Amino acid sequence: MIVYFTGTGNSRYCAKLLADRLGDHCTDAFHFIRDGVAAELSSTKPWVFVCPTYGWQLPRVFVEFIRAGRFSGSKDAYFVMTCGAEIGNAAPKNRALCGEKGFRYRGTLQVVMPENYIAMFNAPEREEALGIVAAARPVLEQGAGYIQRGEDFPDRKAGAVDKLKSGLVNTLFYRFNVRTKPFHVAGSCVSCGKCAAACPLGNIRMEQGLPVWGNRCTHCMACICGCPTGAIEYGKISRGKPRYQCPDYQG
Repeated sequence: MIVYFTGTGNSRYCAKLLADRLGDHCTDAFHFIRDGVAAELSSTKPWVFVCPTYGWQLPRVFVEFIRAGRFSGSKDAYFVMTCGAEIGNAAPKNRALCGEKGFRYRGTLQVVMPENYIAMFNAPEREEALGIVAAARPVLEQGAGYIQRGEDFPDRKAGAVDKLKSGLVNTLFYRFNVRTKPFHVAGSCVSCGKCAAACPLGNIRMEQGLPVWGNRCTHCMACICGCPTGAIEYGKISRGKPRYQCPDYQG
């Protein structure tokens, strides 16, 4: 079974492509995470966990989802991590998580997709983004092949910088970067409520027709990138930047 978490659609695209190639089912972790419900899932096929990379590790909310859930049937677990550039040294913690859950760790696949973390970086324009998505498809095809053959994903060699990013930098990222205070809404807001509906943590509420952010943000960028009028900003950092959402997988 393919189980995924996504903010702007990159991981959903990858999960659906893998499900298509493997003849498997996709399960979105969104409602389990948002509703605080522990998943109870069963699969005779390997578990394939697909998610973005946050601070060169699995998103903490997705780790908590996996830890809380009950996954019966297959003991094999593959990880597919989307990223704007690279995943650092994420694999050891993924292996350790498998140890906690009684899974057989079968490797971590890095898939470069269009950058979407506009709280820090620039997202690509549409044509460039489509090119990056197209380039990711062969990587996913190869990944599906490994899973079909029952082989581990190849190991990635991690250097000292990778280890630093996935270690100390990850800790600092959550401590100092993952904040909601800079989020604000401009006058172009049409009070549609899509930002509140898209938040996987239920961290946005509508007050007098405008979104208000709580303190449980995970910086998935679903609200700012999914706003139909581009009304949401993150301080001054996001001004003038493209808003990126991955197109849905069409086969």
